[in-house]
Amino acid sequence: MYKAVTRSISVTVVPRFMPEESSPGDARYFFAYTVEIINLGLTRVQLKSRYWRIVDERGHLQEVRGAGVVGKQPVLGPGESFSYTSGCPLSTPSGTMQGTYLMVTPDGEAFDVEIPAFSLDSPLARRVVH
Repeated sequence: MYKAVTRSISVTVVPRFMPEESSPGDARYFFAYTVEIINLGLTRVQLKSRYWRIVDERGHLQEVRGAGVVGKQPVLGPGESFSYTSGCPLSTPSGTMQGTYLMVTPDGEAFDVEIPAFSLDSPLARRVVH
């Protein structure tokens, strides 16, 4: 589990390798991740957009930007949470993801919330200890 808190917005991520969706012989490794966003603050916020930075084990960078998450732009009042599961294909057995959500308050203030960096590791990944 990976967790970050920005301006009273908690983001927790739990990634997992999906062997049934992967095909190592075709250099396809699929990962799912579940995100829980909790508003620990006193002000209502709406998640407007997302930014992901995905890096495979070769260092290949992919950036993804878009409106909302899983087709939604959830509004979170104080104490409310929103969870979703999504996925990420890689051409290598491991990599990392991190990013930000753009949140907006009722008075129009916009701010970025950190999505913690997390590791995508298949059982097929080579382990190297430095």
